[in-house]
Amino acid sequence: MKVDKEKRSTEISPEEAMERLQKIFKERGSKPLEMARNEILKEKIESAEAKDALTYFMTEYWNDLARPTLLSLACEAVGGNPELTTPIAVPMTLISGAIDIHDDIIDESKIKDNRPTVYGKFGKDIALLAGDALLFKGLTLLNTSTQKGIAEEKMSKILEIVRNMFFELGDAEALELQLQKSQEVSPEEYIRVVRKKAADVEAHTRISAIIGGGSEEEIEALSEYGRLLGMLIILRDDWIDMIDFEESVHRIKKECLPLPLLHALRNPKTRNKLIKILAKKKIGRRDAKAVLSIIYNAKGFHQYENFTKELARNAFAKLSPIKFGRTSLELTIQAMIPQIERTAEFLVKTTKPSKAV
Repeated sequence: MKVDKEKRSTEISPEEAMERLQKIFKERGSKPLEMARNEILKEKIESAEAKDALTYFMTEYWNDLARPTLLSLACEAVGGNPELTTPIAVPMTLISGAIDIHDDIIDESKIKDNRPTVYGKFGKDIALLAGDALLFKGLTLLNTSTQKGIAEEKMSKILEIVRNMFFELGDAEALELQLQKSQEVSPEEYIRVVRKKAADVEAHTRISAIIGGGSEEEIEALSEYGRLLGMLIILRDDWIDMIDFEESVHRIKKECLPLPLLHALRNPKTRNKLIKILAKKKIGRRDAKAVLSIIYNAKGFHQYENFTKELARNAFAKLSPIKFGRTSLELTIQAMIPQIERTAEFLVKTTKPSKAV
């Protein structure tokens, strides 16, 4: 049995965990990502704009090392050869990219991480076509995976998992549309949608455990680990969005409100103050900072923190049947735990008033 000699991930900070994880991402995910890029870039496309959009997305925007890495780690965790996941990692990288582009169209997200999205740079129509191109290419490559070493019996199960993933993600998006901009959404309603949206990550860990020849217990354990990890990833974005001015305003105006804000809206002492700010046609930096301060004082961030830590504890527990490479899987959980003290640090910083957007 392989024994992890490194310090357990629960003993290090999320920052240190993320630093270590980035190295693992580069080692494990770079090859499948590069192969996915090449699959798209070799396609002959006459439309210059469509070609530019796909090239921009694959070479400048989409740098998803996490999913191919997760496939590799989960396969290794059940004693399988991680190299076996490459024929699946390439199409799944393209499929995940397609989902990301389509999500941006639905959410009207023009900027992410200070970079224009395909939707923001090329418009809705080209973004839709680019997403479709990635999706069709990914599904085509997925169907030819049996020619690259994936047994037919396993491939049948994998295709069923991907099918279920798409239906659950579609259901989640439809439910989320009903929650957009609403101040009446309960944290429980939002969390139910978040769990559905985590079907993407669960699909990756379940697929990989099957490829690696895991036992039924290991497959189920890694599947639920993936579901919980997916929820942590989504909820970590909630926290990041809240302390980024442009993202926080976009969430308030266009999307479902983040979990810390939903918690604060349930507090009768702070609800009216928040509604008054959220109802403004234009929200400036001073307003955004006031929202953060109200949420913090209403214990919204602490409720959010307690929930994410409980998710993390459950995810750690799901790894109990896993015999190999647990350190890296634990590291992934630890890196996703939001650091709420950063919100407090942000609140004490002085910010200059700016024009509302």
